[in-house]
Amino acid sequence: MGEGEETKTREDPKVEIQERGEIFFFYRPKVNKEEAHSPDDVQRMYIVLRPESGEKREEEKQSSDSGKEGKFKKSSESEAQEEEEASETQQKTQQKGSEATQQKTQQKGSEATQQITQQKGSEAQGGGKEAQEKESGDAKASGHESNDRQGGHGSEKIVIQERPLLRFIVMGRKSLPDPSKRTKPYWGFVEIVTTSTEDIKKALSEEQYETATRGTRLKPAARPLAEGVYRILRHHPTNSKKGLHTHLVYKLELPRPEGKQEPQDSLNVEPEGSFIIQIKNPEQPAPPSAGLQSKRKATFPAHLQGRIGSYRFVAADPPDFLNYEGCEFLLISASDDIDAELGLDVKPEDVDANCKPCSDLVNMFGETSTIKPLIEGTWA
Repeated sequence: MGEGEETKTREDPKVEIQERGEIFFFYRPKVNKEEAHSPDDVQRMYIVLRPESGEKREEEKQSSDSGKEGKFKKSSESEAQEEEEASETQQKTQQKGSEATQQKTQQKGSEATQQITQQKGSEAQGGGKEAQEKESGDAKASGHESNDRQGGHGSEKIVIQERPLLRFIVMGRKSLPDPSKRTKPYWGFVEIVTTSTEDIKKALSEEQYETATRGTRLKPAARPLAEGVYRILRHHPTNSKKGLHTHLVYKLELPRPEGKQEPQDSLNVEPEGSFIIQIKNPEQPAPPSAGLQSKRKATFPAHLQGRIGSYRFVAADPPDFLNYEGCEFLLISASDDIDAELGLDVKPEDVDANCKPCSDLVNMFGETSTIKPLIEGTWA
């Protein structure tokens, strides 16, 4: 699909494109629900942004060792190390077995048999002790990670044309604000920033867990809802008191607009939409029972935090703010007609609505669940 293209339809539209890319929408049914049939059955709504080009060749993001990205990375390294250790252990076991067999053949009598038996017993005790120590260490490591949930911090550069950059966003409500109506701002936050599609797949996948009071619980896999292209842009309005601000605009490619749009209509994912996007200052307090806990908030580099100053909310300029886990933001409805509002015609690439291989969402993240909402525009 790619980032699509845009055309300015006015002689002097007051917009400047900061970032272009692909946008993907998902919803997750409630716990222990096999399917969702209405917004009442929806637990969460997610947005994934993949920037592909922009004003800068490089974007600044959190350190890959920070936040959930760092935990995913450590987990992958740990799994690879465990596989390597298991392979080495298997080789040693086979070697020891061969040596023991040869020793049995060469040695005769009960003295040799007793010696082999004692040796095996000693090795078994040693192996048991090592296993206990490993289990204890793993338990301590697991306990440490569960109590050390931190937002993104640090800094590194990434060339987005060469490596995928993915932002996994959680919306506080189970929908977008209706772009055609004046509504209260909708709050959201960046949950994961990563260069690995596997990290996003894990976040979207089904999960089974145990609770003390309700036993085994099943968190269903997230359903792909829509995909398209997006722009983050600066807007310099001529006849407005708003002053310079930034917009997140998108236009869908799937599902096709001429088909059904049942879950999309219910969750306010219109064929196109424009929202003013504002970044929340992580150093400013949030209202009671609102926003992220302090330890989950982003820690921006000094030059980005300096752009915020003492304001509670600022424009998403640069979009690098969104490259930090724990970044909180507001979406404010602007319009369901991008061209009429901003003088910008955004065009995604044409695809066959029934062509699974034509879907970048499916190609990138696979079919973690049914794709009926994406292809057919129906609940699932």
